[in-house]
Amino acid sequence: RPLAALFHEICRPLATAETPGAFLFGLRLMAIDGTVEDVADTPANVATFGRHHGDRGDSAFPQVKGVYLVECGTHAVTDAGFWPCHVSERHGGFRLLRAVGPGMLLMWDRGFHNFDMVAQAHATGAEILARVPSQLILKPVQTFADGTFTAYLTPSACRRRKGGLRLLVRVIQYTIQDPALPGYGEKHRLITTLLDPKCYPAHDLACAYHERWEIELVIDEIDTHQRLAGRPLRSLKPVGVIQELYALLIAHYVIRALMHQAALHQQLDPDRLSFVHALEVVRNAIAEFQMT
Repeated sequence: RPLAALFHEICRPLATAETPGAFLFGLRLMAIDGTVEDVADTPANVATFGRHHGDRGDSAFPQVKGVYLVECGTHAVTDAGFWPCHVSERHGGFRLLRAVGPGMLLMWDRGFHNFDMVAQAHATGAEILARVPSQLILKPVQTFADGTFTAYLTPSACRRRKGGLRLLVRVIQYTIQDPALPGYGEKHRLITTLLDPKCYPAHDLACAYHERWEIELVIDEIDTHQRLAGRPLRSLKPVGVIQELYALLIAHYVIRALMHQAALHQQLDPDRLSFVHALEVVRNAIAEFQMT
């Protein structure tokens, strides 16, 4: 509990108006995504977090599901939650809406799509930019000159649809033409609550959506560089696992906060700085900190 409370106390968005690449149309770029972490193979951890089951048998280690809310421009994790591995990422996404609010452009991938997720996120005052599943039917209401169109999102339950519950969104469709980029040749469909095509051009929004991948880099920073790669978390009990995860996130936030300060001092985009180098600088300085 103390580490969880400390995380929620200090881990807030870092970017200021002077931070390059952190805002679009004056909105702070934020993203939600999930990951799984291997934990120590003990009866207590198995009972609490569970194992993944596949055609080739059970996973080697029990696993915990983590869902993060990240500020894309600084890689700061501003909220997080942890659940058993079989809990849906979408469940975690709903929980993290507590840290979302006005002035944010919130992004997520199609696995998080849900009418209530969009509606509740928008109700916080945030704007939404999200990819939707290919099977979702979106009937055009108004088509704009740039090829985008508005459509109504409706809940899946028939009773709720008949009650007139719906939300107007703008649909952006595009295909990546560069063979060197992920998703080449695949049709992408985004929805956004930014409805005016003149104020919010489709090309800018499509480019901004791919900033969501910054959250994948955040997960790699923590799993590959900040702790021993390829090894499970050390804690033998579930409460220790949660404590360890929050400790890792606090340490990551501290490093990213220092990187943000350094980037602002040199008038650079924080993405231009190396997380690995910053991590080594902090590690090498620990001995000096201990002597003061």
